[in-house]
Amino acid sequence: MINNQSTDNILMIRPVSFGFNEQTASSNAFQNRDADQQAVQDKALTEFNGFVKTLKENGVNVTVIDDTSQPHTPDSIFPNNWVSFHADGQIFLYPMQAENRRLERREDIISKLEDHFKVNHVIDLSRFEAENKFLEGTGSMVLDRENKIAYACLSPRTDKEVLNLFCEQAGYQAISFDAVDEHGKAIYHTNVLMCVGSGFAIICTDSIPNPHEKVEVLESLKSTQKEIIEISFEQMNRFAGNMLEVKNKAGETLIVMSKNAYDALYEEQKNTLQKYGKLVYADINTIETNGGGSARCMMAEVHLPKEE
Repeated sequence: MINNQSTDNILMIRPVSFGFNEQTASSNAFQNRDADQQAVQDKALTEFNGFVKTLKENGVNVTVIDDTSQPHTPDSIFPNNWVSFHADGQIFLYPMQAENRRLERREDIISKLEDHFKVNHVIDLSRFEAENKFLEGTGSMVLDRENKIAYACLSPRTDKEVLNLFCEQAGYQAISFDAVDEHGKAIYHTNVLMCVGSGFAIICTDSIPNPHEKVEVLESLKSTQKEIIEISFEQMNRFAGNMLEVKNKAGETLIVMSKNAYDALYEEQKNTLQKYGKLVYADINTIETNGGGSARCMMAEVHLPKEE
């Protein structure tokens, strides 16, 4: 079994009632409400379809599943928080802080993937919701799949006990740390401040206030031969940390981000990234503004082995 960092199979959920989620706003400083929520859904749908089109035009296999109108799940466009798929055939289901986000977990989505992929075991960690302990998938954790390291900034949505249990069951080593924005508020998800690719890592080191934790993270990235690209708070706030390395059917590497993130990068940073893959971006401004998540959050990578 090869633990590749990236895959050419992506799961995405097409929104039917996307919008500002009151239940997540208190811990997500990236969310801002637009006045007309019906217009937000219409714009988000256009942006979603455009993003899927861009990925497909670049040769990525995208499985698109429509959200359901009931129950109301305004954040269903971000499936990477409730599920992760692994090369050994394991699927993990995660405990979510917001009650309306727990409704995003759908067995029918997993069943649909089983038509094409092998599923050996589903590990359900959602029982921790009863203890108010959360771990929101590859939002809470940035996975170095090749080296089996889970980077995680602890927050109301990322509990150390659940993180350690995931690592124990998935065979990962946890590197956890505290991270704050420029106002000193805990950053809600690790994947807004960092991204790990096969040969590079993007990180906002300014967000890690503890010097020992900062050194531990950087030393781990260096020891796994990642070229480190540092981003500023301003770039992080424009989702420049929220990228994902994916493959296309030809085996070429793509580095996927939003237009907002792309525009926030300096030319030197773009040039460095382009050594590791083609930069692919889509305009998802409405989704970013109202949802407080970006391109990486919209893509759940399917690393499951394919059915013969």
